[in-house]
Amino acid sequence: MASNMYSLASPPEFTGGNYQMQVVRMKTYLQACDFWDAVEQEHETQPLPADPTLAQIRNHREERARKFKAKTCLYSAVSEAIFSRIIALDTAKQIWNYLQEEFHGNERIIQMQVLNLRREFEMQKMKETETIRDFSDKLLSIVNKVRLLGEDLLDKRVVEKILVTLPKRFE
Repeated sequence: MASNMYSLASPPEFTGGNYQMQVVRMKTYLQACDFWDAVEQEHETQPLPADPTLAQIRNHREERARKFKAKTCLYSAVSEAIFSRIIALDTAKQIWNYLQEEFHGNERIIQMQVLNLRREFEMQKMKETETIRDFSDKLLSIVNKVRLLGEDLLDKRVVEKILVTLPKRFE
């Protein structure tokens, strides 16, 4: 398991912006390293019994190590400015919760972001020099940001937008 951690590329550094996209990257990275359960669950490692078996000792060490490795992954995924704010937190779950509370934003902020993205989507027009692929990529980027915020923008609406805004040369 430890060799898997080092064969993966490090997650991109989180500097405080674009939280919704970064959280997907961090969560996927932790899942790939098999550390997500250490972030998701905050339970104490059970102490070893009086006369532990080798398997119990190994499992105990692995569980404790997994918690520290998850914490290390989160430390490595944030900028120094954010690291200085989370350094005093004891567990990976506490770090994850702090990042969520600090950067996710409240419902009102999220709704404003969704409204701004929907407006940006509606304002898009395909340029004469633009390819359909470039235009659809631009629209899908906006749609994915909306979806990351927990709202849905139907694929049907995206197709309609593309068809309605096609320049005359495609008619």
